[in-house]
Amino acid sequence: MTRPRTIIEKVWDAHLVSEQPGAPALLYIDLHLVHEVTSPQAFDGLRRRGLKVRRPDLTQATVDHGTPTTPRTLPILDQVAAAQVARLEANCREFGIPCFGFLSDKQGVVHVIGPEQGLTQPGMTVVCGDSHTATHGAFGALAFGIGTSEVEMVLATQCLPQRRSKTFKVEVNGALKPGVSAKDIILALIARIGVGGGTGCVIEYCGSTIRALSMEERMTVTNMSIEGGARAGMIAPDNVTYQYLHGRPFAPQGAAWEAALERWRRLPTDEGAAYDKEISIDAAALEPMITFGTNPGMGIPISGAVPDPAAVADPLERETLSKALKYMALEPGKPLLGRPIDVVFVGSCTNGRLADLRAAASVLKGRKVNPRVRMLVVPGSQPVKRQAEAEGLDEIFRAAGAEWREAGCSMCIAMNGDQLEPGQYSVSTSNRNFEGRQGKGGRTLLASPLTAAASAVNGVISDVRTLL
Repeated sequence: MTRPRTIIEKVWDAHLVSEQPGAPALLYIDLHLVHEVTSPQAFDGLRRRGLKVRRPDLTQATVDHGTPTTPRTLPILDQVAAAQVARLEANCREFGIPCFGFLSDKQGVVHVIGPEQGLTQPGMTVVCGDSHTATHGAFGALAFGIGTSEVEMVLATQCLPQRRSKTFKVEVNGALKPGVSAKDIILALIARIGVGGGTGCVIEYCGSTIRALSMEERMTVTNMSIEGGARAGMIAPDNVTYQYLHGRPFAPQGAAWEAALERWRRLPTDEGAAYDKEISIDAAALEPMITFGTNPGMGIPISGAVPDPAAVADPLERETLSKALKYMALEPGKPLLGRPIDVVFVGSCTNGRLADLRAAASVLKGRKVNPRVRMLVVPGSQPVKRQAEAEGLDEIFRAAGAEWREAGCSMCIAMNGDQLEPGQYSVSTSNRNFEGRQGKGGRTLLASPLTAAASAVNGVISDVRTLL
């Protein structure tokens, strides 16, 4: 009788090509997602070596990082971005890779287009030259980001050397209170374990709270696994997963669908399987979360106060916190509530899906964005944009005074003019609050779409529960 295994181990074992003592294992890759920023050198490497793409049918490209979110009828003014976009489209034509180009009606953020097209499926290995590839783990896929040299390797061989990760169980139970969302779950976890708490691990999220989340909410949770130091994050597939995938363009059809379901239902962790680490979270005790510092682990409940470095025992942690508060121009012991803000950003691969836009719109409906605040709402893909417009969400945003943009990474990485000015404060639904992440000298506070929208209305950092 075989020992009980976690879903993490099952997917790994199913894709193991070879494993030699003391060396990285060779892992087969089911889906390789490509975008314009990390791929040019990889394609150049293939040309130098006279190689073709091994499995173009298992590769999908899109433009997202460098695409402007202004109307598609306008040219790309940023010459670097324009060159990257054009180069990706040309590389894909040369190597026979399908590409959702700048004018494609399927274009979008790479971690949005994979799931919505049905490319991402349970039990897969998924890689991309982007750290937030963990998003796809919401489907029970082992998904992680890779570097440029690894992009070239996967293009050439459809395999990748990897070392087996430890397993980390995060169990979340209980009902979320009104105003508390999936983003608050993951921000609370990272605040608890720190940005290195998941180092060397793949996290499996489980428990009644996780099961109650929609697929879009699950993607928000797994998306930020990397911010806790983890290699990847996974959620076992269930009926929510299958209902989401059924009928999508690249999902199995007919008899193939029934066969896929049979495989997928064997993926969840076996009863009695052991993990290297475990942690539990009481969802009912969670509040809306917001970050105050310069990494995603520096987060507090919205009603909390900024921590005091003097109370931190570890000298390195104390110095890091002091430096962060100096950059953010925040005082220890003071609340964040009521602090004036300049910009609100709703979008990114963390919170740019239809459910996220609906959440923000539910707060903005019948209200106005504070006159001193600029609010950008950026859908994660062109299909998301069309769906939102079909529901009239764009009209709610425009009536409130927010900017309704085209699909792209936008202010998450401060490209194409979607960025902060030095000293400005942003409440952002993205995933990183590093120094300069949203613009040189900009100060980012990560939060959910609900908190972001409430803060836009009031012009200050706000608790959405006061508006519900």
